[in-house]
Amino acid sequence: MSTPTTHQTPVDTLITTIDAALRTLFVPPRASQPCPTLPGEVTELSAAEMARAGALMRVNHVGEVCAQALYTAQAFATQNESLREHFSKASAEETDHLAWTRQRLDELGQRPSLLNPLWYAGAFGMGLLAGRLGDRVSLGFVVETENQVEAHLENHLTLLPEKDHASRAIVAQMMADEARHAQDAQNAGALELPTPVKSLMRAAAKVMTTVAHRI
Repeated sequence: MSTPTTHQTPVDTLITTIDAALRTLFVPPRASQPCPTLPGEVTELSAAEMARAGALMRVNHVGEVCAQALYTAQAFATQNESLREHFSKASAEETDHLAWTRQRLDELGQRPSLLNPLWYAGAFGMGLLAGRLGDRVSLGFVVETENQVEAHLENHLTLLPEKDHASRAIVAQMMADEARHAQDAQNAGALELPTPVKSLMRAAAKVMTTVAHRI
C-alpha cells in the first residue's frame, strides 16, 4: 500500500494516509513480486490440514494489515523526508506480503479476519505514538516489531502442515524480508526500546494472534 511521499503538503499527507487505510482494508492487494513457491513441490492437503493452515495464514494476513498501519502511521508522523521514504519503501514491500497471504487464504478456502479494521486502527495508533516520540524511537519500534514478527513466523513454520509447501514458501520469504527491515531500521539509527515496552508489545501481539486465529 502507498504511504506518504516526499514534498507533500500536510493536507496531501493526510489524504494519502486515509487512502492507504482504505486500500489496505477494502481493496484487493496487488503484489509487485511473484508469490514465492517451492519448485517441483505440489501442495496436497486434507480438509483438516487446510483449515489449520488457513487459521495460521489468517494470523499472518492480520500481521500484514498491521504492518501497513504501522508504516503508514510512522510515515505520517515523521518530519524527516528521508525517513518518510524509508517507511514508504518498507510499506511497499509489506504490500507483497499482504497480497501473498490473502491469495493463500483464498486458495485454502479461508476468510481474512473479521476484525481487520480494529487491528488496523490499533496498529495505526501504536505507530503514530511511536512516531510522535521521535524518529529514533520510531525506528526502534520497527526493529522490535520486525524481530517479534520474525520469531512468530519461525514458529509458524513448525506449525504449518509439513506438506503445505505453498504456505511454507510464503512464510519463509516473509521471514527473510522482516529480518532485512529490522536491520535497515537498525542501520538508520534505531534506539533500543526499554524491556517493559518490548514486553507490552509482545502481550499486545499475543492478544491479536490468539483472536485472529479464530475470528
